[in-house]
Amino acid sequence: MTGHSSPGRAADARTFWDARYGERPRIWSGAVNQVLADTAPGLTPGRALDLGCGEGGDSVWLAECGWQVTGVDVSATALERAGALSESRGLGGEQISWQQIDLAADFPAGEFELVSACFLASPIQLPRAVILQRAAAAVAPGGTLLVVSHAGAPPWAGHSGSHRHFFPTPEEELTALDLSGDMWDIRCAEVRSRKAIGPDGKPGLLEDTVVIARRR
Repeated sequence: MTGHSSPGRAADARTFWDARYGERPRIWSGAVNQVLADTAPGLTPGRALDLGCGEGGDSVWLAECGWQVTGVDVSATALERAGALSESRGLGGEQISWQQIDLAADFPAGEFELVSACFLASPIQLPRAVILQRAAAAVAPGGTLLVVSHAGAPPWAGHSGSHRHFFPTPEEELTALDLSGDMWDIRCAEVRSRKAIGPDGKPGLLEDTVVIARRR
């Protein structure tokens, strides 16, 4: 499935995210996102698609829970780390595979019993609504769609105006997803709080917008 992004945009996205991951040996904690950890145990393992998989924490966790996982990211650097993580945990290609794709321009083929898009956002221009609608279209009958996004800036961001990101509400996420008709059961559309540790080592609460939908 092809979008309208130019080759120049794809190169910019790859360059930006490779540089971002190159800033440190590891960017993310490697732990599974809490909403995914809360959601997946209630599902029957099958094929899973992890959009914007980064360094592979969610994908590896799903594979260890019995899912056949496809992890997708635009950054080769992130995928190298994800591959090293899966190998270190003894996961083979039949359990987990990695694909370098700019989701603004292309999308993985096939249908999946779980499609997860956790914190799918970018400072590089991203047609997020289009990607989310493609994600919904990739959910197999009886499968589940999970979308998690930041509902607000972290408390340690302050009020300097440097965090001018889009923080979608549950209603805005549902509008972007366009889950119209009688094909979907909306299991959850809400804001959830979770504990986190800030850069200064102090604890705080983060708020996430969570949408969980099941395809009939």
